[in-house]
Amino acid sequence: MVNNIEKLYQQGQSIWCDNLSRAMIASGELERLIGLGVVGITSNPTIFMKAITGSNDYDDVLQKLLTGRRDVMTLYEGLVLPDIADATDALRPVYDKTKGVDGYVSLEVSPRLAYDTRGTIAEARRLFAELNRPNVFIKVPATQEGIPAIETLIAEGVNVNVTLIFGLSVYQRVMQAYLAGLRRLDAAGGVVSKVASVASFFVSRIDTLVDRMLADRQEDGAHVRGLFGQAAIANAKLAYARFERVFGADGPFAPLAARGAMVQRPLWASTSTKNPDYPDTMYLDELVAPRSVNTLPPATIEATLDHGRTKVSIYDDLEGSRRVFERLAGLGIDIDEVTEKLRADGVSLFAQSFEELLGNLEQKRELLSAAR
Repeated sequence: MVNNIEKLYQQGQSIWCDNLSRAMIASGELERLIGLGVVGITSNPTIFMKAITGSNDYDDVLQKLLTGRRDVMTLYEGLVLPDIADATDALRPVYDKTKGVDGYVSLEVSPRLAYDTRGTIAEARRLFAELNRPNVFIKVPATQEGIPAIETLIAEGVNVNVTLIFGLSVYQRVMQAYLAGLRRLDAAGGVVSKVASVASFFVSRIDTLVDRMLADRQEDGAHVRGLFGQAAIANAKLAYARFERVFGADGPFAPLAARGAMVQRPLWASTSTKNPDYPDTMYLDELVAPRSVNTLPPATIEATLDHGRTKVSIYDDLEGSRRVFERLAGLGIDIDEVTEKLRADGVSLFAQSFEELLGNLEQKRELLSAAR
């Protein structure tokens, strides 16, 4: 019997898991998910912070790393890179079967480098070379400094997952950076069919902030009703319309497609509902789209298997999505200001998780060293 994840794949949407840990690999959970049709993994500093500091699963490896003098960043990579490597190896059959469309695992550059173009390029190159696997994505945030790094990395054949995209204008620049990178790679004699990219468009955080702003405007009555929980999906649908203009048959990507290049698929991220009043598969059901990815946390994967909808829904009421932003603007809510704030907040939150992780690693090192 075909399950809902497999039905979504038949519609052209790949389901990835937004989680990774040593326990997930060692317990066989990753293999179970792959068996269910999950075809990729995403990670971020917050995910690794919870995995490493929230359990003792990494203590044995950390003990081995304590032999010799290593700084905390070296310890961090000594714990994380083996997880990425093992997960990419587990997904390599998917990568081979899909001819490089799926089967990827994503690793983020240090959040400390979010506003450092050269630093991002250098670290992305190093991590991609060190892992030495074709099905690794290096995650680079869509900051002003990150976007030129994305172009350079694509031009060098480094697979990039562009993360922390919220706004439509930023998304347009991300797509342009991908095309520019591919053109440079092609001009240099590189093989454009060997490099891949996804554009991670964050969803639920938009509703969290916009709903809070709407709650402050409750006195506007009818003008507010019907807008709660609408902004994020409307934003994603408008983003997908831009994707189709760029990557459609008559779009600027067409000459590169003729050279064998892969589209930069939109990836819906931050897809667990934060408001308990909303359906738990809301950001899946409303964003089923061909040539897209939806990365889901484990609980949402289980909900999808149980009751997720699998009909293509991305085209439903596109004009209504435009009206959502017109109505928000009428209430003084500027979606560009909202998305720019969320992008800055996202960088800050990942940096906070990263620093917390490094601080906890330092404490663990001291405790384990004292016990030796």
